[in-house]
Amino acid sequence: MAQVPNLDNAPINLKSIRDQSQKELITILKNIRGKKCLVIDPKLGGSLSLIVQSSLLKEHGAELRHLNAEPVQTDCTKVVYLVRAQLDLMKFICSHIHNDISKGIQREYFVYFVPRRAVVCEKILEEEKIHHLLTIGEYPLYLIPLDEDVLSFELDVASKEHLVDGDTTSLWHIAKAIHKLEFSFGLIPNVRAKGKASVRVADILNRMQSEEPVNTSEQMGVPEINTIILLDREVDMITPMCSQLTYEGLLDEFLGINNGAVELDSSIMGVQQEGKKIKVPLNSSDKLFKEIRDQNFEVVVQVLRQKATSMKQDYTEMQTTNQTVSELKDFVKKLNSLPEMTRHINLGQHLTTFTSKPSFLARLDMEQTLVEAESYDICFEYIEEMIHKQEPLINVLRLLILFSITNSGLPKKNFDYLRRELLHSYGFEHIATLNNLEKSGLLKKQETKSNWITIKRALRLVVEDTDTANPNDISYVFSGYAPLSIRLVQHAIRSGWRPIEEILKLLPGPHSDIKRGGFSSSPSLDSLNGSLHNSDKIVDGRRSLVLVVFIGGVTSAEISALRFLSAQEGMAYDIIVATTKIVNGSTLTETFVEKLG
Repeated sequence: MAQVPNLDNAPINLKSIRDQSQKELITILKNIRGKKCLVIDPKLGGSLSLIVQSSLLKEHGAELRHLNAEPVQTDCTKVVYLVRAQLDLMKFICSHIHNDISKGIQREYFVYFVPRRAVVCEKILEEEKIHHLLTIGEYPLYLIPLDEDVLSFELDVASKEHLVDGDTTSLWHIAKAIHKLEFSFGLIPNVRAKGKASVRVADILNRMQSEEPVNTSEQMGVPEINTIILLDREVDMITPMCSQLTYEGLLDEFLGINNGAVELDSSIMGVQQEGKKIKVPLNSSDKLFKEIRDQNFEVVVQVLRQKATSMKQDYTEMQTTNQTVSELKDFVKKLNSLPEMTRHINLGQHLTTFTSKPSFLARLDMEQTLVEAESYDICFEYIEEMIHKQEPLINVLRLLILFSITNSGLPKKNFDYLRRELLHSYGFEHIATLNNLEKSGLLKKQETKSNWITIKRALRLVVEDTDTANPNDISYVFSGYAPLSIRLVQHAIRSGWRPIEEILKLLPGPHSDIKRGGFSSSPSLDSLNGSLHNSDKIVDGRRSLVLVVFIGGVTSAEISALRFLSAQEGMAYDIIVATTKIVNGSTLTETFVEKLG
């Protein structure tokens, strides 16, 4: 199955976006005649695999290499670097070229920055006296379709940059990506934003529209995207710190999904090749995965069991009775789905080895206690014990962040004590990590009484007796906790944010609500309470679209909850998600980790 996801069923033409990016890259290669060595920044490698097959790059005369400290081994006289604008990567390029010069190797060098060039990087190339040897260009890759309803800006550390370093470069990048979408699908008339970064992106977007306007005349027709909802990760740091309980969410928590695939030992997938790793693609092209990805894992186990049993019965019938040709045909059709079934039975079985561990179940209990925020001492002692047992630091920090946010910080005595214990247990080099978490407000001393209980009750975030098999609420993705971020989206779509204005004020950052362009005739979200207005239907009978943008990352479970909302009866919208990165609690916490020395 191809790594490049199939986008044929996307609610808007995402294929055109991908084709455009592919075309731009091929044009760069075509313009450099003859054979060339394409040296790719390893972080970009995964992103590119979702846009273009490596065979296509080779067809255009490119030898492929990953960029690292080692000099490039190639016979090509032309070397093309495709890199993000990062200082450490510039150092690699400089050392490569110096190495060639010292050996008397003559080559032509090209550096293409993704998505745009940066003055600081060029300054390094000038200081190293190689700038004049380079042809410099840009490859404007701002947005990558990961699946038919998910786009990624591929900005791994956006949350940390914004919260800790005060660096807002990523916000310009996000606005630019959205503005590029508008040139394809029309100006988005309604913009809702919550959080410092989101409100800033909404402002930049408006500035871009005034400097480089998208045509809003009548001939353009109704814009394909009716509303954009921008949310800062900071607004809801509770959700990502909880363990996801959907099938896709658990795959990410335990095996790590990268660029729409998991990499694991071949033995797990029933392939006997000693020590060999294999990549298993996970996207909607896999029909069975599409069916089960968003379900609670408890249910997935039952679904796979049923499918296997039914196939076994069919097989037995085949052997014992005379079948008509059409019955045979049906059976063969079912057999076609066997590889997918085997794949997910293997993955599911492997996941069960993690989910059945007492330590995992104890952790889920503790997360529930933290979210309910009613037993402070029990939580404190649990985290203290984790530190003394020297459990993985990331696991401790995840719970600590959850503890700090639901309590609006820890009393000074407890805060100082846990901080000291952490440094004693894991080493003083982690003081920089703790400072990052404090600076970003994820870990702090308690100054005011927590308002989490008010928020939790007002938005009905803890749902008793959640039915995971036949869910009627988004809380099924965490078996009883409804993600705060998605509740906000649900309110924005159903009745607007006005009725929950007071609750919004209790959450981090400002919020804004802007109407743009000459679309006074298109109904605002406030008037849409789930019923479908005729003017809201796009001409060819498709539903109107809401683009939900997460600045700082989104989890698979939240995407599942949005898909669940979109599939509800009486829902007037299709939902597309755009995010800086797909994250889980561990990968998000890791971006704040910084070791001294």
